Amino acid sequence: MRFIPFSVLLLGGSLALPALADDAQAWLQRLVDAERSQSFQGAFVYERNGSFSTHGIWHQVESGGASRERLLQLDGSAQEVLRVDGRVQCASGALADQLVDSQLWPARELNAEQLNKWYELRMLGDSRIAGRAAKVLALVPRDQHRYGIELHLDQQSGLPLKSLLLNDKGHLLERFQFTELDTAAPSAAELEPSAGCTPVRLQEAQAAAAETWRSDWLPPGFSLSSVTQRRSPASNESVACQVYGDGLARFSVFMEPLRGAAVEDVRTQLGPTVAVSRRLKTSDGDVMVTVVGEIPLGTAERVALSMRAATP
Repeated sequence: MRFIPFSVLLLGGSLALPALADDAQAWLQRLVDAERSQSFQGAFVYERNGSFSTHGIWHQVESGGASRERLLQLDGSAQEVLRVDGRVQCASGALADQLVDSQLWPARELNAEQLNKWYELRMLGDSRIAGRAAKVLALVPRDQHRYGIELHLDQQSGLPLKSLLLNDKGHLLERFQFTELDTAAPSAAELEPSAGCTPVRLQEAQAAAAETWRSDWLPPGFSLSSVTQRRSPASNESVACQVYGDGLARFSVFMEPLRGAAVEDVRTQLGPTVAVSRRLKTSDGDVMVTVVGEIPLGTAERVALSMRAATP
C-alpha cells in the first residue's frame, strides 16, 4: 500500500475533522475494550528493517479480566514467550532479552484522552486484512519526538489486524500484520509453554534507585512509569533501568557504572529501535547512560545528554 505523508493528513479534510476525531476516539476505545475482553488465536508477520518473521499467538481472557498469552516464532530459531496479565513469565531464544518489557499490539492498553494530547487521531477509511473487514485509524504525532502509527482494526472484534510504525516522512519502520485470526478461545494445551521456555524474574528496583538519577529534559508527555533491575545492554551486570512512556511510545534509560572499563559512545538505529550511549562523569566514577526505545534518534540523544546524578 502507499503511505500518506503526515503533512497531507494534517492539512487535508479540515471540515470533517470534528466528526473524524470523534469516530477515531470511538474506534480507539473499541481497541482498548477488545484487549480487555476478547480471546483470540492466529498467526502474524513481523517486519523490521527489511527482515520478516512469522509467529503464532494464543491469547485467553478470563471472565475476571485476567489474561494469558503465548507467542511462538514459527520460522528460524525456536523463540517463545509466555505472558500472564501482561507480565512475562518465561521466554526463550532472543525473545528472552528483547521481549521482557516490550509488548506487541495485542497486549497494549491505550487511553484516547491522554493520547490525543500528543497524537492527532484520524480515520483513513476501510481495508481488508486476513480476509476480515477493517477500519484504518492513524495516530499522527503532534511533535518530532515520537513516531506515527497506522492501525487497521477488525470491524467485528476491534482487534488490531495490522499496525504500521511510520517516521515523519511516512516511511515504514515496523509492521505487525495478522495473516490468520480466529476469535475463538485457545485451548489450555495451546497456552502451555514448551520445556525450553525459561522463567523470567524481573525484579523491581528499590525506591532509592529511582532517586539516584534524574533527567533535565524529557519529551513532552513522557513520564517515569517504572524502575526495574535488568541486564545491561553492554554487559551482564545487573543495573537499574528507568522506563518512560507517553501512553503509547516507551523508552528505557540504563545507568551502568563503568568501573574503569574502556567503552565507546554508541549511536545506532535498527528499524524503529534506537540505542544511544553516552559516558557521564560523576563523583563516584564514570557511568554509561544508555537510552533504548522506539523514539527518534535525536530525541534519544537529547535524553541521554540530559541525565544527571541527583544531588543529595
